[in-house]
Amino acid sequence: MSEPTPAEVAALIEEIGTGLRARESEVIKEMTYRLLHENDFTRADPRMEKMRIAAIHSNVVTMIEILANNISLENMQPPIAAVESARRAAQREIPSNLLVRSYHMGQNSIMRTLHEEVERRNLPVDLGLAVVKQLNDRIYAYADWITSFVFETYEAERVRWINARGSVNSSTVQALLSAATPAAAFEETTGYRLDRTHLAVVLWYTGGDESTVLSMLGSAARVLARDLQTDGPPLVTAVDRRTAWAWLPFGDHQPVVEVPESWVGEGIPAGVQLAAGLPLRGLAGFRRSHQQAEATYRVATVPDAPHSRRTMGFGDPGVAIVSLLTHNLDATREWVREVLGELAYDAEQTAPLRDTLSTYYSTGESHVHTAQQMILHRNTVKYRVTRALELIRDGGTPHSKLDIAVALEVCRLLGRKVLRAPRR
Repeated sequence: MSEPTPAEVAALIEEIGTGLRARESEVIKEMTYRLLHENDFTRADPRMEKMRIAAIHSNVVTMIEILANNISLENMQPPIAAVESARRAAQREIPSNLLVRSYHMGQNSIMRTLHEEVERRNLPVDLGLAVVKQLNDRIYAYADWITSFVFETYEAERVRWINARGSVNSSTVQALLSAATPAAAFEETTGYRLDRTHLAVVLWYTGGDESTVLSMLGSAARVLARDLQTDGPPLVTAVDRRTAWAWLPFGDHQPVVEVPESWVGEGIPAGVQLAAGLPLRGLAGFRRSHQQAEATYRVATVPDAPHSRRTMGFGDPGVAIVSLLTHNLDATREWVREVLGELAYDAEQTAPLRDTLSTYYSTGESHVHTAQQMILHRNTVKYRVTRALELIRDGGTPHSKLDIAVALEVCRLLGRKVLRAPRR
């Protein structure tokens, strides 16, 4: 048997391409179903899904025409729908590996169809192998070419989007927060839906190098969104060179009210800190959660505050009430000293007394529960509570238990900012 000639192989490939043209809608439907169900990264974004379907359609049509007409890639322009789909994926912060995987799956899907076409023709073995090899080479070359092009498009758009969206989204977000822009216009501009539950977060960086801070904070917001299993990508906007605002969208699943330290685990660089509001729904929730996050941020960034956690939430004990008192620190400082009297001194002896009395009030004035929570002997708790109350009474001005409990929370969160300097 003579070896197949290039002309014979080329003729069969053109025949197969022409045959596929008649089955174009069937091939497109099959590939679309597979890619959308096995590699779904549209994240409930109807516009993104529509663009992705258009990209699949245009790629299939292009591959069939390349085979049917023996077109060289040197004379090709990438399908517009594929390019626009890559740009939209970058804007929606869809990981690039999902985009690349989609093209590999598309390559595999079209090759299955082509193998079936070759088998259906019952070609001689040598000729069949030559045709399959040529088909593999042609489809691989196209997949490699288009994948490289859309990846470069994705990366260029990602850089442009990161650089541009800070100012664009900042003005748009500010307009929404101040009710200067309609919700529909905001959603159209940002692609972020407001008919969900939102958790607002303020992220800031306390490290040295500022060159990549905003990119780092945006990445941290996306890691947080991934870890908390949000309903979609976060909305992130730069505030200054070290600070960013973010909103995390949630559906049925919502985060806890208190913010644990584990929220800044692996994937979030050291030096990044965050303050969070409460998860609240709709446009009003978008605004109110941000107000809470900003209030929490004020507490977290008070100079000389004693807390060392990288996270703080508006729902954490004492944060909401203390945030109101940070608006006038001078008045708050005077009030705390009036309420706590001698207990308001910043000294080694008074610090454990304040902690014990605060825990005592939070446990319903239970010596037993306070001892259990602080891992102390009950007699130690009794002594500390008694001694703390004596120091308060020595201040000369009686106050309610509520006032004392609030003043103790202020001391816990703001520390030296409200305490008296130690006696010399």
